[in-house]
Amino acid sequence: MGPGRLSQSLLLRCWRAAAALGGARCRAGPLCTRPLSAVVRLRAPQRPPGRGGPPRRGGPPRAGGGGWRKGVAGASEEEEVVDELDEDEDEDEEGVEELLGPSPLALGPGVQRVAVVHPAVKWGPKKSPLTSAELQIAEAVALVDTLQNWTVLEKIIIRTKNPDKKFIFGKGNFQILTEKIKKLPHVTAVFLNVERISSLTKKELEDAWGVKVFDRYTVVLHIFRCNARTREAKLQTALAEIPLLRSNLKNEVSQLDQQRGGSRYIMGSGETFMETQNRILKEKELKIRNALEKLRRKRSLLRTQRRKREFPIISVMGYTNCGKTTLIKALTGEAGLQPRDQLFATLDITAHAGYLPSHMAVIYIDTIGFLTDLPHNLVESFSATLEEVAYSDLIVHVRDITHPETILQKATVLSVLKNLNIPSHLLDSMVEVHNKVDLIERYKPTEENALAISALHGHGLEELKEEIEKKILTATGKKILTVSVNLEGPQLSWLYKEAAVQEVEVMPEDGTAKVKVIISSSAFGKYKNLFPNSKIFMP
Repeated sequence: MGPGRLSQSLLLRCWRAAAALGGARCRAGPLCTRPLSAVVRLRAPQRPPGRGGPPRRGGPPRAGGGGWRKGVAGASEEEEVVDELDEDEDEDEEGVEELLGPSPLALGPGVQRVAVVHPAVKWGPKKSPLTSAELQIAEAVALVDTLQNWTVLEKIIIRTKNPDKKFIFGKGNFQILTEKIKKLPHVTAVFLNVERISSLTKKELEDAWGVKVFDRYTVVLHIFRCNARTREAKLQTALAEIPLLRSNLKNEVSQLDQQRGGSRYIMGSGETFMETQNRILKEKELKIRNALEKLRRKRSLLRTQRRKREFPIISVMGYTNCGKTTLIKALTGEAGLQPRDQLFATLDITAHAGYLPSHMAVIYIDTIGFLTDLPHNLVESFSATLEEVAYSDLIVHVRDITHPETILQKATVLSVLKNLNIPSHLLDSMVEVHNKVDLIERYKPTEENALAISALHGHGLEELKEEIEKKILTATGKKILTVSVNLEGPQLSWLYKEAAVQEVEVMPEDGTAKVKVIISSSAFGKYKNLFPNSKIFMP
């Protein structure tokens, strides 16, 4: 029987594991996804030891095996803590909704006709050897194309020696750029492809050009705001807005001081306008962080429950729009997954149940994509979500090998992972996947141990599953082996309780059975001590 055919009971077990991480039933199909922050308490399927007939040879794994029974009795204390968190959340519901209200930075749903301006660095440390001005402006255009009702009307590359100076460009080039923009009457905004500009520079540029000016921080933040679906994603986006709100506040106060000749106290409160607004922002930031901390605690409890059930976790990571979701759909066969060809389509970490060649059940984690020059505050705001990666058993790094900046994209992903303090053993064991090879004729990876696949067409997926299984067995210390048991003895019941029974071949003539199991090293040692005469067949 092939690995694609699964018993209903095992599917239920795997669904329950995914539910603990984010999977949930819905009317659209057997599995849809929910974020890891969703609180779903696990109920392990109970099976009295020794009951029920074993499956036929080649049959699917049986329910009741593996670590599902382990730790279930001790889960009540965790559930009580989760219930307390739920009650706290209900009490704070109104306050959190207020935090998630309309943002003062929201750009609105209106039409924007954009001129994309890229400052091309001539030389020095700011000039990247792994890319070009043409490729960088192409990515900026892709960001704009992600937004509904936004259209790029013009692309302009202007050389600069120092992109960090106030107006980005030298006096001559700035004058040339200003003249170009003023000759574009239909343009309503300029996207300046730099990480961040100050609010003062932004105002002066808008005065000079007569249109709105956005930097990468503003555009990416707007994309996040449009794509945020869950409370956690919205809270993290709101947290990322705080530095921008503080910057805007300084500019507003500076303007007020110029107009009124100095600071003014508010209604005899003893606070200046600046002090009052800073206090309000600080209180808002504290509330957001507290709400995110409660979600983090829930994830931690769910992670503890997941560890007790011993389902390996595989985090799928990569540059934005590299094909992570398409790959997970191909590995799991989950029809409900709908990959989108756009940047930052995934903002919430979601969990999806799948199976390896040995029928081992695993959970694949779909993560937020990365971007070159992604502002630090944005990465920091989403660190609570990305911390889940540090608790994985394996990381799969997906690369769009057809992209002209694929080497730079790889460097970006590895840099972010290191900054997130991912354990070194996870970085060392990471599986690198070269995706979209169907678009390159006779492609062969040049990097050692990299696997070439096409997630869309299924090419190379079996080799990838075998590599994942090999790494998972090493990371978790599990073994796949076959043991001979006496059906009248306690071995079979013990294996169902302490290991994951994958296959049972009954020998009716002598009352024995060959049982294929996935078992941890510690459980294997116990088995040999309890049943020293049992025959063990290593693969």
